[in-house]
Amino acid sequence: MSGIRLSRRALLAGVAAAAVSMSFGEWALAAEQTAEWGWPLPYEHISEKSIAWLKEKGWWPLSLGYQPPWTGHNALNIVADRQQLLQKRGLDAKFVAFEAGPPLIEAFTAGRIQVGGTGNFPYLSLIDRKVPAKGIINYSLLTHGVVVPNDSPFKTLKDLKGAATPHTIGIVTGSSAEFYFQAAAVANGLEIGKDVILKNIPLSEQLQLPKGVAAVVPWDHTLSLLTDSRKTGRLIDSSHAYSIYEGIGFVRQELIDNAPDVVQAITDAFVEAALWLRLKPTEAVELLKQDPALKTLDDAFLAAQIANNNNLFKPTALIPLPKFWAAEDRRVRAWLKDRNRLTRDIGEEEYAATYAPDFAANTARKLGWKVPERPVFLPEGWTGVIGTVPYPAYFNQTTAKGPQPFPEKGDLVKPWSFGGTSYQP
Repeated sequence: MSGIRLSRRALLAGVAAAAVSMSFGEWALAAEQTAEWGWPLPYEHISEKSIAWLKEKGWWPLSLGYQPPWTGHNALNIVADRQQLLQKRGLDAKFVAFEAGPPLIEAFTAGRIQVGGTGNFPYLSLIDRKVPAKGIINYSLLTHGVVVPNDSPFKTLKDLKGAATPHTIGIVTGSSAEFYFQAAAVANGLEIGKDVILKNIPLSEQLQLPKGVAAVVPWDHTLSLLTDSRKTGRLIDSSHAYSIYEGIGFVRQELIDNAPDVVQAITDAFVEAALWLRLKPTEAVELLKQDPALKTLDDAFLAAQIANNNNLFKPTALIPLPKFWAAEDRRVRAWLKDRNRLTRDIGEEEYAATYAPDFAANTARKLGWKVPERPVFLPEGWTGVIGTVPYPAYFNQTTAKGPQPFPEKGDLVKPWSFGGTSYQP
């Protein structure tokens, strides 16, 4: 009897091997299909179980919040929306625009949106209130800076020191711009209240460089409107030496707990949008101009924003490194707590745990990318100590002479193609 069983087992094994060979051949053929911007095809679809759960929650379509004035963030959202990258994965979705981070956070807290993107200041308010959220990607660095009128005598921050009457600085108080400026003031020997006073001025008014204000402290794209488009102001200092800006794309914890394939689809779609932007920046400008908040901006300005805030960095910059950001944001958390913007201390371990980096790591594996061990903008041998400013120079919008090459040696773990060119590990 044992011989008969063995023979039958061998026969079944042979049939199975043939079936596997056929399915593997079909799979290999499919796996070789890649969009010209480097995304593997066919698209993975979310499960019917997840669709049913979303509908039961009233989250069909899923709502994603974004901020049109923040180009590094909104370009990914606009491309994902206009190219239907979520729908191609079986997910019905709508994108909702917000003027700034705080109203987006309020909508997320109330459950009106299930996905959002903000800087670390609004995101920390979620953590402080224990709203169940998890970060799944990081957006690229964002420049804040001190801008003076073209006819100003000031060339550096140190020039503001020692005046008989304090110089007025227009700033959005309580923002990441104020955090940067206060750190820069200390490093440059300026005393707030003696050398300078801070006046709360919204970005829309900062654009006018109002009379009686020595300088304003906007962030991009307002900063670039002043210095590059309107050319009414000059940049005399930028934030990168004093604060490494963190932008976070996040989802509700419930999505991770009940429909992780939906979170994976969202992560995949944003990374695919980043690749589409890299290959088709001119077409991306046309998509951005369809947004009501951006339609008045000229093509050259939007192209420069995409180049500086999306395509300057390696696409692996989107993959979260929670421990790095938990350490860099230590000063931010302490600063907000001292000003009663946070109700409690948030330690590094708690902050790092608010990320769910495995989704972006899964995306990287699909593409054959290596997950970076350090931020892509910090060069090998960088001598800076996180938390001790000013930082030595590193790759950012104010130091770059061109975009980071990708892929370079060490960026891939398997072959990958982009724009008609095949790259090997």
